[in-house]
Amino acid sequence: MMKSDQDRREQLYKPMREEGVFTWDWMYGEEYALADIHLISREFREELSLATERLGRIFAKVVPVLQQADPALLLELGVPQAAIGAVRTGVNEIQPTMIGRFDFAQTTEGLKMLECNSDTPTGIVEAYYVNGRACHFFNREDPNAGMEAHLRNTFARALEGYRRLGYETRHIWFSSLDWHEEDKGTTQYLLRLSGLPAQFAPLELLRVWEDRLYVKEGEDLLPVDVLYRLHALEKLAIEKDEDGYPTGEHVLALIAERKLAIMNPPSAFLIQTKALQALIWNLHESNQFFTAEEQTDIEKYMLPTYFENRFAGVTDYVTKPIFGREGGGVVIFAAQGEVLEKDQEEFYWEQPMIYQKRVELPKICVQTEKGSYDGRLLWGSFWIGGKASALVARVGGPITNNLSYYLPVGIEG
Repeated sequence: MMKSDQDRREQLYKPMREEGVFTWDWMYGEEYALADIHLISREFREELSLATERLGRIFAKVVPVLQQADPALLLELGVPQAAIGAVRTGVNEIQPTMIGRFDFAQTTEGLKMLECNSDTPTGIVEAYYVNGRACHFFNREDPNAGMEAHLRNTFARALEGYRRLGYETRHIWFSSLDWHEEDKGTTQYLLRLSGLPAQFAPLELLRVWEDRLYVKEGEDLLPVDVLYRLHALEKLAIEKDEDGYPTGEHVLALIAERKLAIMNPPSAFLIQTKALQALIWNLHESNQFFTAEEQTDIEKYMLPTYFENRFAGVTDYVTKPIFGREGGGVVIFAAQGEVLEKDQEEFYWEQPMIYQKRVELPKICVQTEKGSYDGRLLWGSFWIGGKASALVARVGGPITNNLSYYLPVGIEG
């Protein structure tokens, strides 16, 4: 990147760093947020929104049925035994997830959904805050303009939903790992934006005492009635304290007993498992459960996904761990079984895998500090309180991972 480009990058991101809202434009010593902008048409923007709402309705239709399903099916979908009671907890006033994100590939056959991040999605600050600043910087129209209100409204609706069900809601906390810059920054951004009378507490200060969750502050234990947590439920299910006590299992029991309200709601975890995509595709192929219109939407926007390999010798495919995140544990295979790409992270390999038909992410050339970069473009479309919301673009290799670039997006014209 030439000096003028380096200057441009500082002009764009330094003010955001100084404001303390977006401080991770560099991550792990590598450039993350690009000082570049990708332009899209209004028609494509609308297409992403339409696909998000159509798929959202399909996923939302399945969740209440799963909450009543036999435990054996939930276990097959990857729900830990300790979390079964929690995910059965119905909060009808709240959509299955408050803050979710569908990831799409833009293919020659149209948009194809790769996965849904419904439990603890990130990219939120980038979509709702950074993108607007970048569009102003480049003098372009922001496709996400005004959508911070979607986040604020979903928190308000969720809190009111819990109140109507008789939950205690006086003591509201937002929590994440204290050392993780992106998670903490995202959580604190949502806390400010929510408008709720809440406080931040690091996950490591949460304590279970008798039948209540608390935040440890010095010698005091401060009660928690409502918890927004940027912390995956499948991780919580296996967590123990220093003495070996199953703290996470106890927290899940509190959720199941309606002694703790959580955001995202417990139902979001049922959508997070990629095994649900295999279940939906199975129902689609057997022409069960869904209406003719929903069948059309599944065929249009989803990919064939199975619990076993039906692609060998037929077409390229991908294996994914059911609770993998940021491309972790993903492998791309040629039809004959040759490994074409493999994630290099150490996590998620022990999980059950699903098999999904491969589609290629479109090629794109972007400007980085090191010069031009030829990468692949992945679209994220947020699904907030049941409605389509902001979009976010990432650029990386054939497998999008946590070091893939964030690319601001504007409306062309």
